[in-house]
Amino acid sequence: MSPRTAAAPEDAYTAEPFVPDHGGLTALRRAAADCRGCPLHRDATQTVFGAGAADARVMLVGEQPGDQEDRQGKPFVGPAGKLLDRALEEAGIDPGETYVTNAVKHFKFTQAEPRKRRIHKAPTLREMTACGPWLAAELALVEPELIVVLGATAGKALLGSSFRVTEVRGTVLEREIHGRPERLVPTVHPSSVLRSDDREAAYQGLVADLKVAARVLA
Repeated sequence: MSPRTAAAPEDAYTAEPFVPDHGGLTALRRAAADCRGCPLHRDATQTVFGAGAADARVMLVGEQPGDQEDRQGKPFVGPAGKLLDRALEEAGIDPGETYVTNAVKHFKFTQAEPRKRRIHKAPTLREMTACGPWLAAELALVEPELIVVLGATAGKALLGSSFRVTEVRGTVLEREIHGRPERLVPTVHPSSVLRSDDREAAYQGLVADLKVAARVLA
């Protein structure tokens, strides 16, 4: 199957032709660097693939790379990632033993002028669906015991458009995801903590949700 072109209808966008049918995470990461499955690759600096332990017991799934992630080519290396690491440690989960990734692998943004700051823009459901084969491949290789869902966009990508993080955060869900039975604990995205008017309360809420995940893994 040949890769889709940029001229394909939006509902035909998919990363599937770019996903290798064999090899480990290194092969996936190398193939993802050339993904043209949706238009987001055009403006992004590079593909930002998942990172972490190949045998991680927990996979953390966020929305998409941010500005720093796009520049460095690694997930969760900006302010939100640093806050997440701190929250994980406080909850009793070693960040070094996790696998972190995003539902969408390219940074989507708006920019008024070339030298102006790039402003994050939420991916559409079609863009998340197009990128879904990468996440499915990561799940199949890592085989985590638990998925921590970080925010509404990741939740919609994994659990459908009706997902509402405020309704299920801090609970343990059991669902079939990409053909595999999975346990999931949803929580807010760490970037929302940084935007909160009461950052300390928001942070403690994130930690409390991650403690639920830690108990599942205990």
